[in-house]
Amino acid sequence: MLSTLKQLVGEVDGAWAAAISGLDGLLVESYSATDVDLSLLAAEHAGMLRSVSQAYSQTLSGGQAREFYVRAERLSVFLHPIGQNFFLLLALSGRSNLGQARLYGRDAATRLEAEL
Repeated sequence: MLSTLKQLVGEVDGAWAAAISGLDGLLVESYSATDVDLSLLAAEHAGMLRSVSQAYSQTLSGGQAREFYVRAERLSVFLHPIGQNFFLLLALSGRSNLGQARLYGRDAATRLEAEL
């Protein structure tokens, strides 16, 4: 799992960290090119992903969330669910390449699902 996360960060322009987290917010595995602790980032985004998934599937009848992307001034985060209980988190700089994040993120999520 760690090698897949490292490869993902290396492949995506602007990526600086990747992690696998449970929807409960607990970090399973992570890799960061910086000294940042990804536990808080994973926990906060797990709550957001749970809320978005519930809103889309129950309130809006849109089905399960397949991707979730949040962009702020200095931080962007791409989330991709892995099975029913986990998700991939890809942390990006404000000037990142969202297309690469989506393409490589989906591929990595598929490979990681086989490992979980």
